[in-house]
Amino acid sequence: MDYYQLLLLGAIAGFTIFLGLPLAIFQNISARKKGFLNAFAIGILIFLIIDVFSHAWEPTEESASDAFNGKSLLGTAAINLLAMFGGIGIGLLGLTFYESKFMKRKTNLSLQGIPGAQKGGIYKDIPQNKTQQQQQQQQSMLLQQNSAYKIAMMIAIGIGTHNFSEGLAIGQSYVSGAIPLAILLIVGFAAHNATEGFGIAGPLTGLHKRPNIRFIILLGLIGGGPTFIGTIIGSLWASTVASILFLSIAGGALIYVSLLMYNSGRLQTTNTVLMAGIFVGLVAGFITDLMISVGGA
Repeated sequence: MDYYQLLLLGAIAGFTIFLGLPLAIFQNISARKKGFLNAFAIGILIFLIIDVFSHAWEPTEESASDAFNGKSLLGTAAINLLAMFGGIGIGLLGLTFYESKFMKRKTNLSLQGIPGAQKGGIYKDIPQNKTQQQQQQQQSMLLQQNSAYKIAMMIAIGIGTHNFSEGLAIGQSYVSGAIPLAILLIVGFAAHNATEGFGIAGPLTGLHKRPNIRFIILLGLIGGGPTFIGTIIGSLWASTVASILFLSIAGGALIYVSLLMYNSGRLQTTNTVLMAGIFVGLVAGFITDLMISVGGA
């Protein structure tokens, strides 16, 4: 396998995420089914959190143990620990800052265009009570749509950081000479990313206004594109610290997104449906990972 084939396969591994994204255009979905799909996405994200942190903590713990036993330098362990905990902080607090500074601002700007969303915006030619009811319904639908769009975007960002670390793994396997491993990782990650597409699309199902194709494509590029970018960067050099850092950033981001989706899910459906969906999503994640392991990766 030459370098250009690696890049092509790395792109394919990332963009299989588009296989799950068409779920977002489905509109005739009941609140119960929508809640289940949302919970299914949460289950996938929880699995990714477990998977990401297990891969990030293993080399971090090993370096700390080696330093304690005098087998390696203390500075190496300190750097790995800093990358681990610093990455979690960047992923978790970084998305918090991004949402508070940018996502809420966009929501407020959207509301300014709705009659009645601001004080005094009532039509004079229609009875006041009817106008207010129409405005409340319109405002409620817009808030629901903005919330769904925001959650989908945050999921795509969180999954994108995770997929960047996957791309690093593919590239570093290639540069280290482990070509069979790189191929198996590509196949495994391609299958995994298809399920991640469902996770991104989950909050967008059943909206009053169907998401446009441009927004869905944007979500796919944000969620799947980093696999290709990570493949390029990972193929340039191998770095344990970089791997730990980006894995922990991904883990922190996924925690934030999962909690955001959970809060939304509690408002959409019963706790029983929510937990059932999370369970199915977790099982799907573990089975996909098991398929990769059985394949030898």
